[in-house]
Amino acid sequence: MDLTEGTIQEKNDRAKRMMLWFGIISLIMSFAGLTSAVLVSRKREDWMHDFEMPNAFLVSCVLIVISSLTFILAKRAIKNNNRNNATLMLLLTFALGIAFIYCQFYGFGQIVASGYNFTGPTSNVTMSFIYVIAFVHILHVAAGLISLLVVIYNHFKQKYNATEMLGMNLSATFWHFIDILWLFLFLFLSYLV
Repeated sequence: MDLTEGTIQEKNDRAKRMMLWFGIISLIMSFAGLTSAVLVSRKREDWMHDFEMPNAFLVSCVLIVISSLTFILAKRAIKNNNRNNATLMLLLTFALGIAFIYCQFYGFGQIVASGYNFTGPTSNVTMSFIYVIAFVHILHVAAGLISLLVVIYNHFKQKYNATEMLGMNLSATFWHFIDILWLFLFLFLSYLV
């Protein structure tokens, strides 16, 4: 199909999808750079090889996976014209996103309690990478939460139905991406630290 074909609405929808994918690809490249830096830095003499990731980071994995499932259920409810269930699932997705961020900061607290800070005499390169990677991911979850708030607002304005779901689909794609990204980052850091 020629990208110049279609109505103005179809062209706008395609442009929005393309912008989302350009953003996702740029995020993949950014996190690829960070994880590459970890791989290179692992060869340093001061790299820690026996650090165990905080339990709160594992709990946050569970929360973000559940939040992706609730987002899928919200979309399914919209397609089935079940607005009440869609509302419940969207609000639950938002609450799970907030809980994810809380667990991340709780995990930072667990790292500090084990004697490692981001900077200063009790820091090291390993911990600095963990802090930076987790915090940059938190920023993207916050962006996903803002997107989700827009979806919730539009849902209350009854802008979505079985045939009009572009905003919800874009938000869900981004949300699932940051979900998969955290699972990858958690496993990457767990097995390489």
